[in-house]
Amino acid sequence: MNAQAPIVQQAVAQLHQDQMRVTSIPYTSTNMVIFSGVPLAKNSYKTNSGKYYVTIKADPDTIPAQPALGQHWSVKGTRLVEEMETGDFVMQQHTYESPEHIECSLPETGEQLIRFIAREVDFKGIGESKARALWELLGKDFHSIVRKDTPESREWLRSVLSEGSINALFEGYVKYKNLAYCNWMTEHKIPASVQQRLLKHHGEESIEAIKQNPYVLIGFGMSFKDVDKLVEFDQFKITKSDHRRLSSALETSIRKEIEKGHTYTTQASLRPYLTKLLNDKELVIQAFKAGHDRAQYILNPVTGTYHPTAQLLMENVVAKRLKVLANQDNLFDEYANSAYCFAVDELPYKLTKKQIEAVTTCLDNAVSCITGGAGTGKTTVLRTALRAYQQMGFEIHAVALSGRAAMRLHESIGLFTSTIAKLLREDPIEPSSEQPKHLLVIDEASMIDLPTMYRLVNHIHPSVRIIFTGDPDQLPPIGCGKVLADIVLSKAIANTMLDIVKRQDGSTGIPEYSKLINQGIVPEKLSTGAIHFHETTKNNIAQVCCDLYQQSPENSRVMAPTKALVADINKLTQEAVNLNRNRLEFEMHGERFFQNLRLNDAILFTQNHYDKGIQNGSLGVLTSVESSSENYGEVTLDTGDKVEITQSVLDCMELGYAITLHKAQGSQFPRIIIALRSGKIVDRAWLYTAITRAEAEIHIVGSRQDFELAVISESNSNKRHSFLSEMLRS
Repeated sequence: MNAQAPIVQQAVAQLHQDQMRVTSIPYTSTNMVIFSGVPLAKNSYKTNSGKYYVTIKADPDTIPAQPALGQHWSVKGTRLVEEMETGDFVMQQHTYESPEHIECSLPETGEQLIRFIAREVDFKGIGESKARALWELLGKDFHSIVRKDTPESREWLRSVLSEGSINALFEGYVKYKNLAYCNWMTEHKIPASVQQRLLKHHGEESIEAIKQNPYVLIGFGMSFKDVDKLVEFDQFKITKSDHRRLSSALETSIRKEIEKGHTYTTQASLRPYLTKLLNDKELVIQAFKAGHDRAQYILNPVTGTYHPTAQLLMENVVAKRLKVLANQDNLFDEYANSAYCFAVDELPYKLTKKQIEAVTTCLDNAVSCITGGAGTGKTTVLRTALRAYQQMGFEIHAVALSGRAAMRLHESIGLFTSTIAKLLREDPIEPSSEQPKHLLVIDEASMIDLPTMYRLVNHIHPSVRIIFTGDPDQLPPIGCGKVLADIVLSKAIANTMLDIVKRQDGSTGIPEYSKLINQGIVPEKLSTGAIHFHETTKNNIAQVCCDLYQQSPENSRVMAPTKALVADINKLTQEAVNLNRNRLEFEMHGERFFQNLRLNDAILFTQNHYDKGIQNGSLGVLTSVESSSENYGEVTLDTGDKVEITQSVLDCMELGYAITLHKAQGSQFPRIIIALRSGKIVDRAWLYTAITRAEAEIHIVGSRQDFELAVISESNSNKRHSFLSEMLRS
């Protein structure tokens, strides 16, 4: 994103400090914020000479508050002085980029405070006349009275404000009352994102919490090394062998293992992390003891494995719920048989023996699984089982992790579906006199991690039945654990693994091809049926993918293993298929900006904005670049919903001609192009999952050597430590 102003003359950078009042905020994003203002005389709130203005460019994580018009800021650091053309005259701009010290404060004097409250959107409904009346009433007592929402202060304010305006005043002030704490934390290099999480948890006690144990910051997103620097900088009375420091080092090490997907680990795995953090063998030994004393982990006396307390608790809760449901079997009575016959009679074809087994297993057990690869008939079985459950009077709650997977599930079963995130935001599923019977269906269950499953079982009543569907051989979840794979491995839950059943379009060869790869067998012919292998050098993969995409843009999506390769393919593809369309341009605070996204571009969203109907991984098309005061354009999602592009939405938009496989999991596309390049994550499960994303046609781009290496490489998911299967078996 860029905005330009001509430079007449540039001066040398110099160390300086300024105070200013914010008058414009030309740019904000998750990575950068730029705001400008008029200088204030030092130690005063009078405006300085109008010969120059101050601009600050900073990472939002390094400043104590979001800039707002009228705020007062003091800044210190290297200042670049430039002379800028502004209309018919030249003015100096003093730019501080990533300043060494920055502080925000509310205006203290009447006129400035009146203007600030009247203009700041956080004080909704309080215009200049109300703000002036407020200052005349409270004067210098403004901050002390507004700081706490009490009956006495409300009574005091009613003489000049309505009840709605009083609410707005207190709600608006909440954002600023912690500025003193934020400024202190910013001075100590504590990132703004960490500050906000800390303030939400500890409130006005945040500074005290840090002083008692600065390592508490690790739990709010700060690194161990950065907290070590803070301790040294601020001369906290904490020695290198302090139990607070040692247990935090262990917590950091355990978290590294959880980030790899493990739910338990070993001392041998933890030791290298601890050695790197503490750089002392004796301290490493003490750290294990400190963590044990604080119950950060449970040591399994039989296996000698280290189980983080939180993950062990989640596994225990999930296992107990599933075992209770698993004990409810032999449910296929005459009533269920009648419902089964009703559902089967509706089908225009006969079920195979294995499919009949799968449907009856779902009806015979309170918890069950339908598993199998692409083209094995999971959808047919699920649709039939759910029709029988409907006939028995069950309310069906069908969910999937991603929005696209939920949409596909809806198309498959013809029932209302939602994402798991949406379900968890709604009221818990409880039986009632009107509806005592409920069934939860979890589709694409291989994507479900342990924390998500833990939240699900806590969101539903113990009587709610569960059906899992999915393919345990696909990529494991992004988060820790591998719930579906553990359920299948344990053999404690009724599971029907479906074999290959050719569809009418079975001539594609995709089900058979994917089955061979899943078994670690390299197909005799790399190109067969609707599968086309393109022998390509590593340097040419992106270009070949781009060329193939152009052959059928409306049906195609490219899958690639790394973000760098995804970016290369997206750049080439946009230039090839959509170069001359209007780009996304918009105006903010009087300045013109542009984003290299063009009308009709394929779009990928990289963050969750549930209120707007988008998730990390949602796909769509940029269908409007017409900006207004409210938004900058519009994206039409592949669900058909339309999303207005606001600043927060824009920050998580990328080109989506090519996407990583994790973003594609749970989705299918008519025609996929697989950019195959060897690397850490490209194993058998990666290739198998990529191939099973295709509905009708596959193009694999890469070398035969890399293809064969991926097929014979054991899936990384098999190396993931998880204790759920053991708990289910016990």
